[in-house]
Amino acid sequence: MSKSPFFQVRIENISLSNLGFIVFLKRDGDEDVLPICIGAMEAHSIAACYNNQSFPRPLSHDLFKSILGDLNCKISKIHVTDLIDGTFYARIFIENGKKLLDIDSRPSDAIALALRFDAPIFVHEKVLKAATVNLDKSKEKEKEPIDPIQKLKDDLKKAVSEERYEEAAKLRDELKTKTDIN
Repeated sequence: MSKSPFFQVRIENISLSNLGFIVFLKRDGDEDVLPICIGAMEAHSIAACYNNQSFPRPLSHDLFKSILGDLNCKISKIHVTDLIDGTFYARIFIENGKKLLDIDSRPSDAIALALRFDAPIFVHEKVLKAATVNLDKSKEKEKEPIDPIQKLKDDLKKAVSEERYEEAAKLRDELKTKTDIN
């Protein structure tokens, strides 16, 4: 019997970052997470189901679940299959009696539907190898000492880009006093 290249994961968190919404997938017993950027509507749908929220009217993924149920279909599993040029790819496996359908999908839609059907989520090992990150190690890097001059330069650049000119002027003056050699 051959070993499957897919590993089961679960949702670790859904978060908003400067890149947009991110769903973090994690293998049990592993410290690394797989961050996948998703749209706002999909994030809302995933979070609503994940947190057992209900609405007076169905969301799109709830509607799709109802339709599949009326057709005697269910989602048996999803696979996050690939990562090409920064884009993740997924497959939804739908069972209808003896027939198994394999449908192309965005990972965000596949995850939203998997939650609604209590279906397992799997990720291909090549995707895990290519895109998982260790958040604890990232936090350690942030805690490393920073060159105070570089920090002032970075803060000045950020203040200017955010049009906080009064703060930028103070940072410029502080930077000048620290870098002037008499």
